[in-house]
Amino acid sequence: MKINGNEIRPGNVIEHNGGLWAAVKTNAVKPGKGGAFNQVELKNLIDGTKLNERFRASETVERVRLEQKDFQYLYEQGEMLVFMDNENYEQLELLKDFVGDRAAFLQDGMTVTVELYEEKPIGISLPDQVTLTISEADPVVKGQTAASSYKPAVMENGVRVMVPPFIEAGERILVDTNEITYIRRAD
Repeated sequence: MKINGNEIRPGNVIEHNGGLWAAVKTNAVKPGKGGAFNQVELKNLIDGTKLNERFRASETVERVRLEQKDFQYLYEQGEMLVFMDNENYEQLELLKDFVGDRAAFLQDGMTVTVELYEEKPIGISLPDQVTLTISEADPVVKGQTAASSYKPAVMENGVRVMVPPFIEAGERILVDTNEITYIRRAD
């Protein structure tokens, strides 16, 4: 779908210079002299490089629609993570590096959303919050109660997180998978 250069908005995915780019920031500029243009900060969806580009209102760009599908996480096999399509039960294998640091938060049976472009995966999003058990927590140091202080703890998946002093080993907590931060005790 073709759109004019001045219609590009943050979150749009466009085809530019032979690659797939996501618009991160846009700024419509109307100088006193000359035509108006849209200053767009783009991020490459494949390799993560950034680019600043000017698009005039008269220019057209190809806007790309990404297909979003739900997959269920099955298991880890070496450097690969195996997911199953919830509709046709086909399996999809992704490299651990593709998921990144957040791969530690994958749990058996967890539903994730994979963004596909021409049947090729280009992005993955996990649930925003997961419940995990604290495997070890440092003891509270006396006298640290004047200010709100957090202490380091290790969760069952091996990831370190800062938790309030009242959290002990064995407790279940809710964790933000994007920021990797403690939210609250699990119910």
